[in-house]
Amino acid sequence: MTVSLNGAKRAALVALISVSSLLLAGQAFANTAKSAPGLDAPPTDEITAEIVTINGSGCPAGTAKASVSSDKTSFKIRYADYVAQTGPGNATEFRKNCQINLLVHIPQGFTFAIAKAEYKGFAGLKPGSSAVQHAYYYWAGSPDTRVADKSFDGPYYGSWNNIDVTPVAELVYAPCGETRNLNINTDLKVTAGTSAPGATNWISMSSASGSVDTIYHVDWKHC
Repeated sequence: MTVSLNGAKRAALVALISVSSLLLAGQAFANTAKSAPGLDAPPTDEITAEIVTINGSGCPAGTAKASVSSDKTSFKIRYADYVAQTGPGNATEFRKNCQINLLVHIPQGFTFAIAKAEYKGFAGLKPGSSAVQHAYYYWAGSPDTRVADKSFDGPYYGSWNNIDVTPVAELVYAPCGETRNLNINTDLKVTAGTSAPGATNWISMSSASGSVDTIYHVDWKHC
């Protein structure tokens, strides 16, 4: 049997077929996108973090170490003796700093950027005193530097954190195919201000329990 279509019906049928084709093509593209490896997915091979050089009054040799998280989405720096303070016998301890040159070994075909940095610690500040935590990092040879500062006014007792999130448009990735070390610089400073004479004021990026870490969350990308 032959079905005859007039012009209007034929046009409607062609339009329906075109829409269906577009929908099927869109679904096929979506399925392909889902099956393709995400640019954010970390590599499956081993990743290590190595402190190449370390200097500063806040991190004497042997008092800081670096490690990579088990899910490979971050690495951390742990300090064992990073405390700035004022008070009796602490005339030169009001400011401490640490400069770390870090090499993160990653598989070929990948690069990464720091998407978020979490600086943590404790502080004990009497009324009238204050403290500031300053941090920045950059790839060796790069003019792009990420800075994060946080101030504290006494009275302040307990833990603190300073979270710096980098907007996606401002992420700075290590150059593909090159070995570039990451420079991480931090410092802590305490000002006695109008606190009682002889009072001890302090701020720390370490803990006696060793449970305080500076965490750098990474965003992975295929080269």
